[in-house]
Amino acid sequence: MSENRKRIIVGISGASGAVYGIKLLESLRELDVETHLIISRAAEMTLAYETDLTAKDLRALADKSYPIGDVGAACSSGSFRTDGMIVAPCSVKSLAEIATGVTSTLLTRAADVILKERRRLVLMVRETPLTNVHLRNMLTVSEMGGIIAPPVPGFYTKPESIDDLVNHSVGRVLDLFGLETGRVARWRESET
Repeated sequence: MSENRKRIIVGISGASGAVYGIKLLESLRELDVETHLIISRAAEMTLAYETDLTAKDLRALADKSYPIGDVGAACSSGSFRTDGMIVAPCSVKSLAEIATGVTSTLLTRAADVILKERRRLVLMVRETPLTNVHLRNMLTVSEMGGIIAPPVPGFYTKPESIDDLVNHSVGRVLDLFGLETGRVARWRESET
């Protein structure tokens, strides 16, 4: 890892909203951030339902990609230096595994490692309505230092397309890593 180049793990789970993971990878590539991708099996199915991309196309957007079952991959260890991890979108199943520390895949194992190493973990949880269990799991992850960042649209930006909504949500998540996409309409910033 270059001393100056950021490195972020990107997890894509099976929740609806594959476009968030796609846009995240595209944005990180534009920002010259090294990306390490983990895609769940359910995410591959969702990708096929929601987009024209294949899993191979998605993997090509990352610098490195790992099989979901490779729990011995580099990013499963705390010695793997990284600036953090974003799960976009994050299913409630992945959320539950991360919250309990009972990880069954590389995606949730890598998130668990990020938390134990006190690095930045951002989960773009995609579910509604939420049960008490979902809410408790979100609170648990937050108490462990993770950030719950559902892709909630900001309509004050007067979005004209779905792409505008996605760009805003992804841009706000990347703000948490000090990364500027130039695609976030900032509240009243033009007035200053």
